[in-house]
Amino acid sequence: MAALSRILACFVVALVFATATFTHARDRWTTGQAKNWQEKTGWLVGANFAPAYAINQIEMWQKETFDPAAIDRELGLAAGLGMNTMRVFLHHLVWEEDPQGFLNRVDEFLALCHKHNVRPMIVLFDSVWDPHPKTGKQRAPQKGLHNSGWVQSPGAKDLTDPARHLLLEAYVKTIIGHFKDDHRIIAWDLWNEPDNMNDSSYGKNKLKQEPPNKQELTTALLKKSYGWARSVNPSQPLTSGLWIKGRAVDPKKHIPIEKIQLEESDIISYHSYGNLDEMKEWVAAMKKYDRPLLCTEYMARPVGSTFDPILGYLKSENIAAYNWGFVAGKSNTIYPWDSWQKPYDAEPPRWFHDIFREDGTPYDEKEVAYIRSITGKTAR
Repeated sequence: MAALSRILACFVVALVFATATFTHARDRWTTGQAKNWQEKTGWLVGANFAPAYAINQIEMWQKETFDPAAIDRELGLAAGLGMNTMRVFLHHLVWEEDPQGFLNRVDEFLALCHKHNVRPMIVLFDSVWDPHPKTGKQRAPQKGLHNSGWVQSPGAKDLTDPARHLLLEAYVKTIIGHFKDDHRIIAWDLWNEPDNMNDSSYGKNKLKQEPPNKQELTTALLKKSYGWARSVNPSQPLTSGLWIKGRAVDPKKHIPIEKIQLEESDIISYHSYGNLDEMKEWVAAMKKYDRPLLCTEYMARPVGSTFDPILGYLKSENIAAYNWGFVAGKSNTIYPWDSWQKPYDAEPPRWFHDIFREDGTPYDEKEVAYIRSITGKTAR
């Protein structure tokens, strides 16, 4: 069956290129087009969505572990907070093994989102955490360790093998091409933190699992990814978010990846895990690009990134707000980043990310009440 699926994937590659010449590739949106999208969309508020049952993107989407009932239940919690969007990560290896099944599962997920009036942002690639993804049964979470099983897409093997880049191209064109006019999808996030070298985890000296030329390879593929995405003429906007404030707020310090993100994105996205003052610094810098803004990651309680007051501020500025984490589960994101240096033996005194426990009860009732006060949602 696996061999047949790969044959089908190769067929999809051939089909993509056979039909590519009949599709008119669109340009980057004008500022006017981007602002028109924002006016029609309204304020977006949601979370980065990794269901509690999944340690990573592969476990979320594989046929053997995909759990629509759990997803439905968690999206119901989101709707109960007044959230209208979620940021959701795919993985190219799951698509490669089962192209049509993968598309069917994404479609089923979108149907569940539509049921709860949630329009997701879809992330195609991710440079963060484990650089050695594999399909099949995923490892169990490591106790007390933040994101102990999250995986990169593409991983080191596919990133450094030019022969595999044709598959990455087909993946982008197939996924976006299939859903390019689907009103249930709010936007495409092409690559999460493409310049991340995972210096505090898999990139640190004692592991050295990241390719030394990772950023060079990713820069080239990120640029190509925008071209691949535009070649199928998606009706939804494209973006990729900046995340290192020290460079991002100063154009003179931008590295090539950040220049591509800012020059190619239809709408501008960024990550900020700092306090309110730091968030304001990000906003002042990003507003200079005169396009809709989306904060696609924030909220880490112990370091000062909290819903109150940051969510209210983002709403006042009409900036889309996606906090990291939703229902605590296998991702272990209630633990802080420094758990990679000192794993925790018990639940931390203050959760790092996430809003709900696995049984659906809030971590902090006052926090949930605040979120509802900002979204205008009445408690059920």
